[in-house]
Amino acid sequence: MSQPSTQNISPTSAKPARTKMESRADVTDAAARAILHSELAAREAKTARLRAARMAREAKKETPAAKPARAAKRS
Repeated sequence: MSQPSTQNISPTSAKPARTKMESRADVTDAAARAILHSELAAREAKTARLRAARMAREAKKETPAAKPARAAKRS
């Protein structure tokens, strides 16, 4: 039997294995990012809902005709 050639091994295939702490940190990081993403989506949805409500309220407020100003009383 002959020895396998080391010339055929790419540098990326010889990555060191992750430690247990690195793996736990990756899980925690992914969970934190998922929470932040869901909070961002909820905040953007709330902002859009409130903006639509404000625009509807402002459009409704502008619809009625403006009342003429009352003349000042003379004494």
